[in-house]
Amino acid sequence: MTNDAYTIVPVEKPEEAAWGIIGNGLQQFNLQQAGPEQFTRLCFAVLSSEEVIVGGVLGELYWDWLHIDLMWIPDELRGRGLGQRLLAAIEAEARRRGAKHAFLDTFSFQAPEFYRKQGYRLFGSLPGFPSGFERLFLTKALVE
Repeated sequence: MTNDAYTIVPVEKPEEAAWGIIGNGLQQFNLQQAGPEQFTRLCFAVLSSEEVIVGGVLGELYWDWLHIDLMWIPDELRGRGLGQRLLAAIEAEARRRGAKHAFLDTFSFQAPEFYRKQGYRLFGSLPGFPSGFERLFLTKALVE
């Protein structure tokens, strides 16, 4: 087979047409190389007195790592320790499920100092992402 037998084209809605093929292919390759990832989603939410979700943290476990994907608390609830409690809850659940490490990314205009105070350390950054700011990558050992 030559490269002439294949063309590269843009796909307008990859989630419909290509995501499964590409994602499944990569997942199978990863399984062959690194073993089962044991993927699990984790979520802890902050509920109002009306039991409405007003904030929280979303994460994913795979292999022995916790990835903090999203964390958000409304401005009016910040400074009350909710962020610390959310992070502690998801880290504890990740440890219980065998995670040894955690990582996340945040922007310089978000909460990097908050994460540093919780024991996360910087391992990489992308300056100018977005323009005038940095995207920061942080990690933390969950076991000693």
